[in-house]
Amino acid sequence: MFHAITYNGTKEENYHLVIKQLRSLMEGESNVIANLANASALLYQFLDEVNWVGFYLAEEEELVLGPFQGLPACVRIPFGKGVCGTAAKNQQTERVPDVHQFPGHIACDAASQSEIVIPIIKNGKLIGVLDIDSPIKNRFDEIDQHFLEKFVETLADSLS
Repeated sequence: MFHAITYNGTKEENYHLVIKQLRSLMEGESNVIANLANASALLYQFLDEVNWVGFYLAEEEELVLGPFQGLPACVRIPFGKGVCGTAAKNQQTERVPDVHQFPGHIACDAASQSEIVIPIIKNGKLIGVLDIDSPIKNRFDEIDQHFLEKFVETLADSLS
């Protein structure tokens, strides 16, 4: 059974709790869409100063919109285009302090100022990406990147 957790600790302690909460949400559930939906809702509730949290799933040479929290978003993003497509193509996290400085940034929400995109890789294969946008510049730091990558690793373990 899922129980809400109060996040009162340090940033690192809070991330450990949210990863524990993710494991609890996914326990015994194998449906990819259900797990991604709960993961996006969990992060949207957990993270402050964010305006979009969601997933894009890899389909041939493009990303297709998956479960998310926030305003309606771009449906398809080719590999190599924008922050999400770049993270997918390179299979590396993209942490962008100012999206307006990122060549080819795709603006789905004009309010977004910074972004982090973490590729979801399982058994060497790209499954998709976790995309998080913020309405403030420089929202995401090294700690966020480290723990969001751990969050994605935990999530990838549950995906078939």
